[in-house]
Amino acid sequence: MSTNPSAFQPPISVQLYTLREASADNFDHVLDVIAKIGYKGVEPFHLFGKKPAEFKRQVEDLGMQVSSTHFPWVNRSPDIGQVADIVKTLGLSRVPGGYAPDDFKDMEALQHTIETTQKLVDSLKPYDLKLFLHNHYWEFNLLDGRPGYHYLQEQVPDVEFEIDTYWAANFGNNDAAAELARVADRTPYAHIKDGPLEAGQSHVAVGSGKMDLEAVFAAMNPAVFEWAVVELDSCDTDIFTAVAQSYNYLTTQQLVIGNV
Repeated sequence: MSTNPSAFQPPISVQLYTLREASADNFDHVLDVIAKIGYKGVEPFHLFGKKPAEFKRQVEDLGMQVSSTHFPWVNRSPDIGQVADIVKTLGLSRVPGGYAPDDFKDMEALQHTIETTQKLVDSLKPYDLKLFLHNHYWEFNLLDGRPGYHYLQEQVPDVEFEIDTYWAANFGNNDAAAELARVADRTPYAHIKDGPLEAGQSHVAVGSGKMDLEAVFAAMNPAVFEWAVVELDSCDTDIFTAVAQSYNYLTTQQLVIGNV
C-alpha cells in the first residue's frame, strides 16, 4: 500500500552531478549502472565529451530518457541560440537557469535578478522554450522579512521551477513542502535529496535523513509535475550505493515509479 497520501507517483531520474567524479573517469559505466538500478531518467550537468544527440541516443538505448538538463544554463551562456539548439537536441522544451548568493544578497541585487529572469523568459519565447530555475538555500534567506525567492516568483509569473526540496528547507528554517506547494502549478521538476539539515554536512541516501518526503510528494501538482530527480551534492558513503538506496527507498515507498 502506498505511503504517498496523494498516490501520485512521478517517474524517477537522477542528477548526474551526483556521480560527477565517477563520470569523469568512465561516463559510459555510470550510465550503465544507473540504468541497471532502474532509474527512468537522467539529468545531465555535463556531457563529458559526448555530443547532445549522441548522449540522448545512448540514454534511450539504455531504456531511459533525458528527463531534464542543467546543461547549458542560459544565464551563463553568451549564445542563446546555441543553448536552444542543445536543449532541443536533447528532446527538451525547458532551459535551466539559476543564481549565486550575491544575486539574492539584498533588495537591489534581487531587483536586478528579477529583471534578468524576465529578460531570459522573453528571450526564449521565439524558440518556443521555457525557463526553469533551480534553487539553493540562499534564495530563501529573508529580505525585508520574506524569502527573496517569493518576490521573484510573484514578479516573473512565466518562469517555471525545479524546486530543490532540501535547499528549500534552508536547514530546517523553512517547510520544504510548503515552498513547493506555493509554486506547484509552475513546478514540473524537483530535486529529491536527504540529509541532516545542518549546514556543512553531507547528504545521505534518500530516506535516511530528516526530510519529510511524503509531504514533499503530496505538495506536487500531478497535472504539472513530470520528474522527481534524485541528487546528492556530497555523500560520505559510496555514491553508487547511496544512489541505489535512494531508488530503492522511493520506489518501495511508492513515491515514484522506476524501470525495475
